[in-house]
Amino acid sequence: MKYYIIAGEASGDLHGSNLIKEIQKLDRDSSIRCWGGDHMRDAGGELVKHYRDLAFMGFVEVIRNLRTILRNLRFCKTDILQFRPVALILIDYPGFNIRIAQWAKEQGLKVIYYVSPQVWAWQESRVKILKKCVDRMLVILPFEKDFYKKWNYEVEYVGHPLVQVVEEFLSSRQSAPIAIGGNQQSTVDHNTKPNTNADKYQNSKPIVALLPGSRKQEIAKKLPVMLGTSKYFPGCEFIVGKAPAIEESFYENYIQGYPNVRGVRSMTYELLMIADAALVTSGTATLETALFAVPEVVCYKGSTISYQIARRVIKVPFISLVNLIMNREVVKELIQDDLTESNLHKELDQLLNNTARRTQLAKDYQELKNILSEGGHASSNAAKIIIDFLGKS
Repeated sequence: MKYYIIAGEASGDLHGSNLIKEIQKLDRDSSIRCWGGDHMRDAGGELVKHYRDLAFMGFVEVIRNLRTILRNLRFCKTDILQFRPVALILIDYPGFNIRIAQWAKEQGLKVIYYVSPQVWAWQESRVKILKKCVDRMLVILPFEKDFYKKWNYEVEYVGHPLVQVVEEFLSSRQSAPIAIGGNQQSTVDHNTKPNTNADKYQNSKPIVALLPGSRKQEIAKKLPVMLGTSKYFPGCEFIVGKAPAIEESFYENYIQGYPNVRGVRSMTYELLMIADAALVTSGTATLETALFAVPEVVCYKGSTISYQIARRVIKVPFISLVNLIMNREVVKELIQDDLTESNLHKELDQLLNNTARRTQLAKDYQELKNILSEGGHASSNAAKIIIDFLGKS
């Protein structure tokens, strides 16, 4: 069967790649065309558009790039019609995907949404649109099932895909030396996870991971503040996790001049394996960091106009998935004007040196993992539901 999958961000690319692998196991004759990234391409999808050309963050940025977005919508519709898939599978990326879903339904295509758009955060009324144009909604956050239930919309919780991804990664590198650029190697004993001290690493310096995001707009806002924090901790090594889709020169313009900072590319998980703490941009990375049991501070900073608009329309009490799932503040969130070097200094000092804080985080992270593991292996569950649905259809 032919499948057309659309993901518009780095996290969607990761989830999409694992879904592609599971579909291929069940449908040996599958042909998959996709919008996404390197992961989806390497998994066997025929990549049409890379997410680096699609990701616009914030209300103002979307307006500025409206022509490009409309051009992409037109191209996408034409490409789908030419490919003639049996199903359209959408992964998050709501501003684009909901519009495509409405159009696809009018064309008589089967529409499946894997990784629900966060309509529970703002514009709940979009649920009415989703009910009309989405044949199967597969959700990955446990509270989403109850959210949709109040709208009389039956959805299926498949578990969170990151649990399996992180478990498989850790298992494949059990007690193995991890090279993170240069000549440094650190050996991790996973029986000591979650992180409680730095002496389990052969490397003597505490390591702080900086994860500023995957889009230039968000990196430009947050990375300078993260880097400024490094001057307060000369005895630590700060390592920037670089996004694979962004050129080296972009990062070097920020990193140069900081003696205890360096970067690694496409090695986020390897970095989290050896990190003692992390400064993380809001998004999927906050959940990945928690699943690696790394104490973290969640960082968000957008354009002033976009932030003011978001503050008025977003209804949830937290911005990080960790806190949203746990329904309480587990990790500290520094948002907009609160994201300063002095505040980051204060919070990072707590994560590195306050034993009670680290111990509590370890307990909270384990509880979080238990909650997310209840649904089983998300990618496998999703593939089975999709193929079973299409078979019956």
